[in-house]
Amino acid sequence: MVLGFSIALIIFSLIMVLLVLLHKGKGGGLSDMFGGGAMSAGGGSAVAERNLDRITIIVGLCWFACIVVLGLLIKVKS
Repeated sequence: MVLGFSIALIIFSLIMVLLVLLHKGKGGGLSDMFGGGAMSAGGGSAVAERNLDRITIIVGLCWFACIVVLGLLIKVKS
């Protein structure tokens, strides 16, 4: 059980990193420093950004739930 949630946590962590990197830069951060600001101003659909936000929130909640369940399982096991 612990192994399964550990693997799920790793997968959700990798997906979270990818989803956060897909978001458009809001300006003033590292994306502007390395030239990403000029590219992010070019386009992108508001609907696609909204869907990306929703997917990121759902994956984040699953990631958080895996952490809580894994912590409880480890606590009960020891």
